[in-house]
Amino acid sequence: MPPTAVETAMVNVDQATDTLHAVGTLRADESVVIRPELPGRIEKIHFDEGQRVSRGDPLFSLDASLIRAELREAEANLALSRTSFDRADDLIGQKLIAQADYDNARSRQAVDEARLSSAQTRLSKTVIEAPFDGVLGLRHVSAGDYAEIGQELVNLVKLDPVKVDFRVPEVHLSLVAPGQAIEVRLDAFPGEAFRGEVLAIDPQIDLGGRSVVLRAVLPNPELKLRPGLFARLNLEVEQRENALLIPEQALWPQGERQFVYRVEDGQARLIEVETGIRRAGQVEIVSGLSAGDEIVTAGQLKLFDGAKVAPVPPAASAAAGRGN
Repeated sequence: MPPTAVETAMVNVDQATDTLHAVGTLRADESVVIRPELPGRIEKIHFDEGQRVSRGDPLFSLDASLIRAELREAEANLALSRTSFDRADDLIGQKLIAQADYDNARSRQAVDEARLSSAQTRLSKTVIEAPFDGVLGLRHVSAGDYAEIGQELVNLVKLDPVKVDFRVPEVHLSLVAPGQAIEVRLDAFPGEAFRGEVLAIDPQIDLGGRSVVLRAVLPNPELKLRPGLFARLNLEVEQRENALLIPEQALWPQGERQFVYRVEDGQARLIEVETGIRRAGQVEIVSGLSAGDEIVTAGQLKLFDGAKVAPVPPAASAAAGRGN
């Protein structure tokens, strides 16, 4: 009986990386809706929509004319109460006024100091500043509008870095940890891959889906990535150097056991193997084979343990199959 034509490959030594796959949604590192703490007419808008701003940059100025008048009044009242208290302080030492009058003078000064501080605080709040570095969205008001306390004025988001939340099954919890590398791909940028790392792991398990939420962070210096984008993630959870790798199609499963045909002196020997990490088109062999072993990758249907084989290139193997 002539030997069976088969395709073969050598057991290769390479790095094997175990990867978890997940999906998630991008979110801003920081996000806030800018709202006034005081009511007032919007006197000036200091930015353009979509503009990058730094922490402390002025965004809106409210009409502060009434508050400035209150501030001047508070300053005048405080000056008067201080003069009155200084006079009372001199007189109490000479026992020329009652203790109650002295206490009243001191109390009036304290009240006027508080009123001045309140007016100064209110004046400072008429200029609304950016609380952090970020990018402004579309404003909801115009100069001249009257803004109420808590009214939405504009959104501010911090886009560098961006975060992405995703879930992995609870059975993989022991494989994940902060600092692990991730690769993110987005439909909005086909063909591009973005690198980041795991930032944190939620301490609670989702009982409904038996999963755990992870949060990763991605550098975004060009501000290409935007909150809300759908993301596909690859999370590298384990990496082994000098792993034995074979083509996945070389595996010959029988029940729950895995076998391969190893070529020895022109014969196919059925060898049981233990598999490990799988990656695109390849699988790690933990036991059963050695580096450099020749294994059958196509033509196993015609084989049995001890069958004679003739390794041929893929095209020749296909032609031999058609001839049979």
